[in-house]
Amino acid sequence: MNPRDRADALVRATLSLRHPALRARNIATLARSWPIEDLAAALDALCERAEQAEAIAREVLVAVVDALNAEGMDDVVAPLRERARAESLLALDRLIRLPGRSIESAPPRGTGRRPSEAPLRSLGRDDGARPMTLGERKWLARRPDRTMIDQLLRDPHPDVVGRCLRNPRVIEDDVVRLAAARPGRSDVLVEIARSAWVHRPRVRLTLALNPATPIEIAGRIAGLLVRSELAIVARSPGVAASVRAVCLEHLERRPPVERPASGDLH
Repeated sequence: MNPRDRADALVRATLSLRHPALRARNIATLARSWPIEDLAAALDALCERAEQAEAIAREVLVAVVDALNAEGMDDVVAPLRERARAESLLALDRLIRLPGRSIESAPPRGTGRRPSEAPLRSLGRDDGARPMTLGERKWLARRPDRTMIDQLLRDPHPDVVGRCLRNPRVIEDDVVRLAAARPGRSDVLVEIARSAWVHRPRVRLTLALNPATPIEIAGRIAGLLVRSELAIVARSPGVAASVRAVCLEHLERRPPVERPASGDLH
C-alpha cells in the first residue's frame, strides 16, 4: 500500500469515529501497530494535504496531534522524528520537529517547581481547619461550584487543574485566561493541550503564544493554525524563535487566500 492509500485509510478510520477522544486513541493504536516507515509516510502525505487546507485532512490532523501530544507517546514520536529527517519527509518534519531550545524559549522563573513542592492551599476555608489534601481538591474539581472552580484552576497541582478542565461548568474564557497567564506554568499548559479544549481555535492560538508552552507541543499546535493565526504567532516576540520559524514555514505552504472578484463586492 502506497503512502497516499495509507493516508486515505487513516482518514477513513478516523472519520468513522465521532468522539475526539476515540479518534485520538484509535490513531495511537494504529501508530503502535503500523511499521514505522509506513506510519511516517502516511502521516507525511496527510500533513501535505492539511497544509494545502484540505478540510478532511485538517480534521484528521487534529486527532493526530491529540494522539501525539498524549502522555506516553514519546516512544512513537521519537522514531517518527528520526524517520522524517532520514527520509526528508518535510511535511511530517514540520509537525513533529523538536525545535532548538533558546534562552527566550525557557519557561519563566518560578514555573519549574514540581507540584509536590508547592504548598497546599485551604481553598475557601475560614475556620482555621487544615489545608485540603490533594484528593479533596481533586474531588472538588468535579463539583459544579463556580467560585470553587475559579480557585481550583489556580491550584498548584496539574492533576487538579486537569480535572477542572473536564468540569462542565468551565467555559472557554476560563481556559483562554488560564492558557494566557504570565508567567505560565508548563505543566498546566500541557494539561490544556491534552484536553478537549485544545480543539477550540482561541485556546490553540493562546497556547502557541505562551512562551511557557513546551516547544514541541507549540510546534505541533502550529500545524493546526490557519493563516491569520500563523501570522500572529510568527510576529510575536515572546514566542521562541524556533516556533516562529515553523509558523513561517507553514505560512509559505498555505494556499493563498482567494480575494473576491470586484463584482462580488457590490
